[in-house]
Amino acid sequence: MGADELMEIANNDEDTSSSTKKSINKSKKKKKDKSSKKKDKKRKHDEKSPKKSKKKKRKLLDQERQTQDVAAQDNQQQLLAAPTTKQHFPFEYQHILAPMVGASELAFRLLCRKYGATLSYTPMMSASEFVQEAATAKHGITSSNICEFQTIPQDRPLVCHFSANEPQDFARAAALVEPYCDAIDLNLGCPQRTAYLGHFGSYLLGKEDRQLIVDIIRAGSKAVSKPIFVKIRLLDTVEDTLELCHQLRDAGASLIAIHARYRASWERTAAGARDGPAMLDQVQKIKESMPDFPIISNGNVITYDDVVNNQTLTGADGIMSAEGILNNPALYLPRYGDLDKDGERSIELPKLSPLLNNVEQNQSSGSTSDKAGRKLNKKLREIIAIEKKIAESGEDSINDDQRSKLQAKSEVQTKLLEIENSSKCNKAPNQLPESDATPQTITVKLSDLAASGRNPLALAQEYVSLVKQYPMKIRSVVFHTRRMCKDLFEKYQLMEECIACTSVEEVDAVLSKCAKYVANPKSFHYDQEKAARDKESLENKRLEEGKRKRYEGRMIRKAKREGLSDLHHYLRMGAEVPSVETVKKLKKAPKEERLSVWKKNHSQHCMAHHLEEGGCKRDRSCAFIHGAATSKLIFVEDAEVAG
Repeated sequence: MGADELMEIANNDEDTSSSTKKSINKSKKKKKDKSSKKKDKKRKHDEKSPKKSKKKKRKLLDQERQTQDVAAQDNQQQLLAAPTTKQHFPFEYQHILAPMVGASELAFRLLCRKYGATLSYTPMMSASEFVQEAATAKHGITSSNICEFQTIPQDRPLVCHFSANEPQDFARAAALVEPYCDAIDLNLGCPQRTAYLGHFGSYLLGKEDRQLIVDIIRAGSKAVSKPIFVKIRLLDTVEDTLELCHQLRDAGASLIAIHARYRASWERTAAGARDGPAMLDQVQKIKESMPDFPIISNGNVITYDDVVNNQTLTGADGIMSAEGILNNPALYLPRYGDLDKDGERSIELPKLSPLLNNVEQNQSSGSTSDKAGRKLNKKLREIIAIEKKIAESGEDSINDDQRSKLQAKSEVQTKLLEIENSSKCNKAPNQLPESDATPQTITVKLSDLAASGRNPLALAQEYVSLVKQYPMKIRSVVFHTRRMCKDLFEKYQLMEECIACTSVEEVDAVLSKCAKYVANPKSFHYDQEKAARDKESLENKRLEEGKRKRYEGRMIRKAKREGLSDLHHYLRMGAEVPSVETVKKLKKAPKEERLSVWKKNHSQHCMAHHLEEGGCKRDRSCAFIHGAATSKLIFVEDAEVAG
């Protein structure tokens, strides 16, 4: 083909293209004109009937808003009521009651379950003490009230929560409680000073103990078929915490609950323990890095809106509450539905049964069922006694024979675990009484639950009635009652009266008095002198707290000056709070004995304040601690909420 022919074809193509463009433009112009005519026609129509047009627009806007509101409500209800995470276990774990020393006992667990908690943890139990007490128990675990562990069939799903620093202790404790729970948890979050002295809780989170906690998890997961959970605190960086979580998962942990505050230090100089808001953004990053592994978020939860916001922000598989649910055991109630609009909704609740005791009366633990088990348990008790002696008097206080027994601890524990597992395989699994084989339930309306759930006084009275059925130490009863009714007790000056209660009946009487004031406020008369005494008591408490921090600073500086590698050396000396019994005994003892005992065990506390007639004459100027002696009725609140 020649050049002239090619040029002719190109010219023809241009003509065709030009013609096509003109045709398209004409078509667009026609459509535009047609659209313009329609708009003009509509404008003229609207000008003739403007009112009708505006009404129609308003109607359409209202319909659109209603549709959006309904959609928003549906989305909110889905967030409030429906689990949005993958189920990893055959039980719900979206709304959790946290483990709390002296606070998450059976009666309180049952109260929280009724009002929406789907999973509950026991208080922290020492694995070594649990094993030791089980070895001498005449009946089964719950019948003997070992480490105050109580449960009933309706107390499920349940997580048994242990502190431990020995793999075999944790493994044996896990095996003992396995029939009565749905998971076993290792405490790596407790910030108490007792945890530092006993070397457990958050004080095991350092790099130097990493292999130890990995070994503990592995031992537990091998000893039982139930899942092993772990509760931790944040490390110094997100990367460090994430590394820890991966190591725990690889060792056999099935779930990790993260208290989103930093681990505590003995001298409490760093942020952590319970200071400031929880750092939920770090939980979010950890969950994003471990999308298929169950992560529980703990922190910044006071209301149910906080529960929803926490889960939305972190993407966690469940939310755990301690402080929030102590103030309001009905914290999770809105998960059942809208408390105002869904009042007629029926809620099925389990009918509660007595404590598990008949089930176990004829059943003893496998480790004590034969001669070998009894001998091994005797050896273990001797070893524990030796360890206590070392803790009190140092390594030099034991002889070579005792050192030899101490070295055999791991071997003794291994043999005991073997006997325990062998016994478990050879006997039939625990069965509940036939009357409990078919779960019995009661039906209540959501409106009825909402009425009592919104009334702190009604919640406290319901809790006390549960305590009468499932007894608990009076200090825990007082603790819960005053937390639930704090505002009412302060309003009607009943707080000190509640704290002074020594029986459940006395607590009940205080609640009855409060109910009388609520029903008839005019019957209450404000006592100015009592208010002044309460104010002075609060000021003294604050003074003691400040004094303690200054003392700790001096002791750490002293250790530095002396070049001690252990900066907490002096802080551990004499830190033990004297008991009421000790104070009574020492008041009658000779002066030399007083000084000897006090210097050895209580040197950080003011001896004159506790033992002298009229107390310490230096009063506020005294450099020693002026705290209350401990007893079964007296407690420090921070010691009650651990983890």
